[in-house]
Amino acid sequence: MARLFLAILVFVFLPLGMYQAAMVGFIVAAGTDWIDGWWARKYDQVTQLGRMLDPFCDKFLICGTFVLLSVEMREYPWYASVAGWMAVVIVARELLVTAIRSFIENSGGDFSAKMAGKLKMWFQCIAAVACLVALSMAGRDPLAEGVDAVPTWLNLTMIISIWLAVLSTLYSGFQYVVTAAKSIDLAAR
Repeated sequence: MARLFLAILVFVFLPLGMYQAAMVGFIVAAGTDWIDGWWARKYDQVTQLGRMLDPFCDKFLICGTFVLLSVEMREYPWYASVAGWMAVVIVARELLVTAIRSFIENSGGDFSAKMAGKLKMWFQCIAAVACLVALSMAGRDPLAEGVDAVPTWLNLTMIISIWLAVLSTLYSGFQYVVTAAKSIDLAAR
């Protein structure tokens, strides 16, 4: 529930231009995902509610952040920002995987997270944080000069992480679709 509340704060801070606050909220929210998973496994407290809420909160945080970043970064060059189509790809993949997971698990199958999905989440988190840092350094003006300029290393980190996030989103989505197709095919036999 803390992750859900923190995600809402991130969504409030972003449009207000409070990028540092949004970044801190995002990092803490993403960190609660790791802590929550570790705690549940270590103390054997995996619950049905947790299995439902955990991915929902992850998707809510990531999808909402990328949608808002696409709005906040609309003045940035196409190759160095979260474009609207990228946010759509991320949201669509998350919706598709959620639908597939629901179908498979309701049919009695197991549809646990795969390594590609976990890497995708890491790349998405790194991209979101890099974008929030860049926005906080440059403000809303990506062409700012002087003290407000975004350093080259940060621009490169942002560009690479955004594209890795999009590519890993597409790859992991494809991997889940293939796994689901095999599972459905086996069940049909």
